[in-house]
Amino acid sequence: MHIFAIANQKGGVGKTTTAVNLAAALAANGQRTLLVDLDPQGNATMGSGVDKRSLKSSVYQVLLRLSSLADARAPSPSGKYDVLPANRDLAGAEVELVDLEAREMRLKAALANHRDEYDFVLIDCPPSLSMLTLNGLCAAHGVIIPMQCEYYALEGLSDLVNTIKKVHANLNRDLKIIGLLRVMFDPRNTLSNQVSAQLEEHFGDKVFKTLVPRNVRLAEAPSYGVPGVLFDKAAKGAQAYMAFAVEMIDRVNSWKETA
Repeated sequence: MHIFAIANQKGGVGKTTTAVNLAAALAANGQRTLLVDLDPQGNATMGSGVDKRSLKSSVYQVLLRLSSLADARAPSPSGKYDVLPANRDLAGAEVELVDLEAREMRLKAALANHRDEYDFVLIDCPPSLSMLTLNGLCAAHGVIIPMQCEYYALEGLSDLVNTIKKVHANLNRDLKIIGLLRVMFDPRNTLSNQVSAQLEEHFGDKVFKTLVPRNVRLAEAPSYGVPGVLFDKAAKGAQAYMAFAVEMIDRVNSWKETA
């Protein structure tokens, strides 16, 4: 089971879009996939077609050990992957977790019992360094960082890299950066191309080859509760995420060969 946190401390960079579409694309490629929604807004939950308003239990109950992961997870009706859903209850977990033992390891412990059931677990982290994000980073083997190719994104990236280093040093020795995914990419924009080249120069093969373009169809899909890769398979954004899933599977397989 490969567990990846999809994280960026900057908001609006396509984390949830990446989490939902990668989950659906991996499932379409025959991978048993679980998507964990760690954001109290519950956008990954709704984007997967699971109604956050009618949940009997969610990731909130799992983190507080009031429910098991097996009882809280729900299938995505269209995506053929499982979702550990979230709703506004999760905002309260931030305060409630503070006094609990092993507070950063709650998600890791919940996932440990399901190691043989999934090939991939994707964790959609909120856009802040909170106790929830920390749970995601402590549970993960690596971090996928979606980012726009713009100047401010580079500033946010250095903060995130420092955070990952601290978590690696103090809480999770397995944690590493898996790769940077360039999203909302506009090849006609000179700055986009410049920042993209800088990323490749600085991070080398940590930058995924896949480029996800700006795409209206990807933005429309969540309102229908369907992942973009299934909402309009012909759209350029959908095809990019399908290519990204293949790139991820190849990358994981290459680790096995070198292990």
